[in-house]
Amino acid sequence: MGKTKRGLWIGIAFLMMGAGAVGVVLPILPTVPFLMAALYCFARGWHKLENWFRQTSLYQKHLEPFMDKKEMTRKAKLTVMLSMTIFMGIGFVMMEQVPVGRIILAAVWLFHILYFTLGIKTVKKTCVAGENFN
Repeated sequence: MGKTKRGLWIGIAFLMMGAGAVGVVLPILPTVPFLMAALYCFARGWHKLENWFRQTSLYQKHLEPFMDKKEMTRKAKLTVMLSMTIFMGIGFVMMEQVPVGRIILAAVWLFHILYFTLGIKTVKKTCVAGENFN
């Protein structure tokens, strides 16, 4: 792979990681999809950075349970589903003149909801030493 292409993947990975980090603080941004995109881009860009990313607390806290066990907390699932519904709803409204686009977007939204509802196990949040349990 060329240096330019590798640099592009790494740049996109850091942008996605930053957006995922912001999503931890702002509930309107979905954390998990951005971190999944970051992991994918790091893997395409440079494996040493992928390994580094897997060692970060951001990955271990928010993405590792999903990647390893296909499970998420109820709050994480609701946050992802709500934010995707909002963003897809905006796209749906903006596609007023494109009925085929609306149908495709509605189908993607429905699959998204079904996948997060039925395909991903919901787990209770566990208390980690030194962390407040809410």
